[in-house]
Amino acid sequence: MNGSIWMIGDVQGCCSPLDRLLSHSELVGDPKSRFWFAGDLVNRGPQSLATLRRIIDLGDRATVVLGNHDLHLLAVAAGLHKVGKSDTIQEILDAPDAADILTWLRHRPLAHFQLGHLMVHAGVLPAWPAAQTLALASEVEATLRGPHWQDFLGQMYGNQPAAWDDGLQGADRLRVIVNALTRMRFCAADGTMEFAAKANAKHAPDGFMPWFDVPGRATESVTVVFGHWSTLGLLERPGLLSLDTGCVWGGQLTAARLEDHKLVQVACQQYQVPG
Repeated sequence: MNGSIWMIGDVQGCCSPLDRLLSHSELVGDPKSRFWFAGDLVNRGPQSLATLRRIIDLGDRATVVLGNHDLHLLAVAAGLHKVGKSDTIQEILDAPDAADILTWLRHRPLAHFQLGHLMVHAGVLPAWPAAQTLALASEVEATLRGPHWQDFLGQMYGNQPAAWDDGLQGADRLRVIVNALTRMRFCAADGTMEFAAKANAKHAPDGFMPWFDVPGRATESVTVVFGHWSTLGLLERPGLLSLDTGCVWGGQLTAARLEDHKLVQVACQQYQVPG
C-alpha cells in the first residue's frame, strides 16, 4: 500500500477532534494514506468508545501502539482495577461489542518500526537499540495476546525494578518493558527510571534527565516518535518527534507526515483540568 503515513499523537477519547483531523484536506485527499497512533487512544476525553470504533474502522490503514491508558482499560476490563473518578471508559465496558473491541486492543503492539521511524507511546531506555526495543515489546505483546493475559495485567503495576537488566525474568522483566515504553519520562544516565515527575523537560528531578537526552542513546540512529508527555508538547529535533500536544487538556491534536514531518493540527476543547 502506497500513500503517506501520518503519525498522530494522544487522542484520549477525543473523537470529534480526531474526525476533524482525519477530514483535513491534507489527509483526506490521499485515499491510500495510513495512520500511526502513538497510544492512549482512550480515557479522560468524552468519546472513548467512539474513538476506538473510528480507529478500528480504518482497518489496515491504522497502526496503533498501546499506551498506559489503553493498558489501564484492559486491566479494568479484567476486573483488576476499578474505574477511576476521571476515567471515561465505562461506556466501552458496557458496549455490546466490548469483548471484540478489547480483543482488538490486546492485539496491538507496543512498538512499531518502519522507514527509519520507531514509534512507542512514552520512551525507549537509552541502552536499547531499535531492534532490541522491538524484540522486548514482542515479549509483552505475546503475553497480552495469550491465554493468561489477565494474570500478566495483575502483575503489571509497580515502579520496581526501576532499571533494566538482561537477566530479569517473569513479571519483573515484563514490568520494566511496559514501564519504559508506556510510562517513562525521566531517567538517569544509567537508565534508572523515575515516575513521579510529570513536569516539562526543563524541570527534571535531581539526578535525572529526559530519557531522550541521555548521552549515547542507542536509538540515536533512528527517529523515535512518541506521545505521553503533554507538558513537553510538540518537540522535533534530529532523531526525535514528540506528538502529545494536550488534546484532552484543551490543546491540539497533532499529525506529522512521516516523509517530511509536515504538521497538521486541530484545536481541541478542554475536557480535563490539570491537577
